[in-house]
Amino acid sequence: MENLGLYVAEFIGTLILILLGDGVVANVLLKKSKGEGGGWIVITAGWAFGVSVAVYVTGWISGAHINPAVTIAMAVLGKLSWSLVPGYIISQMVGAFCGAVLVYLSYKDHFKETDNPDAKLGIFCTMPAIRNNISNIITEIIGTAILLIGVIGITDEHNKIGSLGAYLVGILVFSIGLSLGGPTGYAINPARDLGPRIAHFLLPIPGKRDSGWSYAPIPVFAPLIGGIIGAVIYTMCLKLWVP
Repeated sequence: MENLGLYVAEFIGTLILILLGDGVVANVLLKKSKGEGGGWIVITAGWAFGVSVAVYVTGWISGAHINPAVTIAMAVLGKLSWSLVPGYIISQMVGAFCGAVLVYLSYKDHFKETDNPDAKLGIFCTMPAIRNNISNIITEIIGTAILLIGVIGITDEHNKIGSLGAYLVGILVFSIGLSLGGPTGYAINPARDLGPRIAHFLLPIPGKRDSGWSYAPIPVFAPLIGGIIGAVIYTMCLKLWVP
């Protein structure tokens, strides 16, 4: 199958992202885990490292979008064929789902020991600290716009950073989590949120709550909008900076 290698790379990259990202949240939130109570810094660092590892593993193959917001933004800019977009996004969603399942299997005994259903949901997907749909949408748009501005800027040929790019993208995600993650949990990635949310819905997690479907559209569609905005902003600025 043509382009299968690209799709497998996006599947593997997103699986790694979710395994290490949701994994660190499970480590911090679940009872009797070695990392219980580690706090927000540990969570944001774990997600950042997960991004870097995923990008190093698959970036040279598919570009390691591991995020539909990145994929669609790259297509809008003409850096990715629209014919590849469905395969990329499906691969990312399936990879995210499978990564979440692996987190559940790794922490299965700890899910049994934990009585907090909100914490169990928070391992898999985002929910806002204060539910306000307009504010939550704006936060996700801003966060994802900064993600795309950062990703495109960091990897721009004028920076000549080479293999350091994956590490610096991880630093970017770390910064977004530290600075903008408080209101919504910084989904900034539809696959990161929806794939694991579906896993939460389907898995036999003891004492779980509903999967928060009323909020689910926001971390899916707001990042798509934010990604396009960020990509367009950087591209417009680049035309001013490099005549």
